[in-house]
Amino acid sequence: MSNTINTTAYNFPKQKSYYKGKVREVYNINDEILVMIASDRLSAFDVVMPKQIPYKGQILNQIASKMMDLTKDIVPNWIVDIPDPNVAIGHLCEPFKVEMVIRGYMSGHAAREYKAGKRVLCGVPMPEGLKENDKFPEPIITPATKAEDGDHDEDISKEDIISKGIVSKEDYEVLEKYTRALFKRGTEIAAERGLILVDTKYEFGKTKDGKILLIDEIHTPDSSRYFYAEGYKERQSRGEAQKQLSKEFVRQWLITNGFQGLEGQKVPEMSDEKIQEISERYIELYENITGETFVKSDVSNISERIEQNVLAFLNK
Repeated sequence: MSNTINTTAYNFPKQKSYYKGKVREVYNINDEILVMIASDRLSAFDVVMPKQIPYKGQILNQIASKMMDLTKDIVPNWIVDIPDPNVAIGHLCEPFKVEMVIRGYMSGHAAREYKAGKRVLCGVPMPEGLKENDKFPEPIITPATKAEDGDHDEDISKEDIISKGIVSKEDYEVLEKYTRALFKRGTEIAAERGLILVDTKYEFGKTKDGKILLIDEIHTPDSSRYFYAEGYKERQSRGEAQKQLSKEFVRQWLITNGFQGLEGQKVPEMSDEKIQEISERYIELYENITGETFVKSDVSNISERIEQNVLAFLNK
């Protein structure tokens, strides 16, 4: 679709390298700053879908930048500027090779593992007698190794991360402390919007001078799961599914259509109506999570707009 961003091929001044992730494209400028472009690609079960979702990149970028701003007093982050609705520019960091996943409720991947009979996730015990979407007595941190493009992220325990030298004990304890502080703040922000922050993931990196910063995105519907607080207890007591604000609606549609990212499975065809519906759901997510009306950016020539805005920043 011409009004969406799929792949970019910019050549910025002093550009050193370019990396294409599942949904973001990252440009290294002079080994000092990164230009991160949020595309409109949609990823589920670690697979990039064939069609893009209008405004998805703008939505994720703007939620993440708002949340970074609301948490910068407790955890330092990488952002320097947001020169375009789809772009974040920040300090170059060496990313830690783990994602810090934190779960307040037994949902999603944790629920699937629990249903399969597992009572330990990433070395963390899960209590007996829980129902799907029940609250854990305390939030649990269940890290995952960062997958190379196209591979699946893998669950891993804190002990394995440290013993294998993926992250030093000293650094891991900082990541753990930051993760708990961010989740607490995210829970408070969500509660103000009538939402429950169910689970989320955070990514961190280290600057050249050894400072640990929060990087990538936070508290977006792609990296987090939200429930509506109103009616949560009633739905749980009746054994009903929770009303969610997350990308789970995409996953459930894919599962219903026979796709879970497993070998040999084919991505189901998404009609224009389905693409439009997903775009509208993302806008609903934005407005509920931020409490603000979503303002659609001009997408008549989105690629040129992004390039001009990034160049304007770099030329300052």
